[in-house]
Amino acid sequence: MITVRKSDDRGHLDHGWLKTAHTFSFGHYYDPKFMGFRSLRVINDDTVAPGRGFGTHPHDNMEIITVVLSGALRHKDSMGHTQDLTPGEVQHMSAGTGIMHSEFNPSPTEAVHLYQIWIEPRSENVKPVYHQTRPAPAKNGLRLVASGDGADGSIPINADARLYKGQLDAGRSIDVPLGHDRHAWVQVLHGEVTVNGQTLATGDGAAISGETTVSIGAASDAELLVFDLA
Repeated sequence: MITVRKSDDRGHLDHGWLKTAHTFSFGHYYDPKFMGFRSLRVINDDTVAPGRGFGTHPHDNMEIITVVLSGALRHKDSMGHTQDLTPGEVQHMSAGTGIMHSEFNPSPTEAVHLYQIWIEPRSENVKPVYHQTRPAPAKNGLRLVASGDGADGSIPINADARLYKGQLDAGRSIDVPLGHDRHAWVQVLHGEVTVNGQTLATGDGAAISGETTVSIGAASDAELLVFDLA
């Protein structure tokens, strides 16, 4: 079974300095039909204006993954990290027992476009952990960038989940096997693809359950995230 979440149907909010689209209920956007999918709790598609950002705020007991599509995002946290996140990099925090952090667009001229993802943790109240890495691009395939066991050099996260980042040229396709009682979410970062026969464009997502394979074909050059979830 596949359930498509169209980009235009997400919760869209314009705060002036921040334009955001919420796949699932978050903050001032609430839809009881979209509270998350399996352990995947948040997929926020954010564009932050130059020189603006999120002030210092707390997190706890959540796995937080950030992917920048364009521009740069400056991160500062209570663990002592101050780093810029740029396109191609993946940032992860196990918030665990609690952290404080801020996120800021340091450019005076260029907006930053990012996805922030929250995954519910496997264990609560763990020691907070930070990772930032630049995985090798996956040409016409998927690269495992985060997983519960740190397989294949991926970021180890405190969750029974695997996150892949992929790229497909127009006309190329890939089959992703799903294990018994596993589920998938596909999020299109840009481009147009078909997922198990359903057409998805930039910003669209899809939940897949009860299938053994996720078949993805690119109608145009595309980038996407694929989550394998318990």
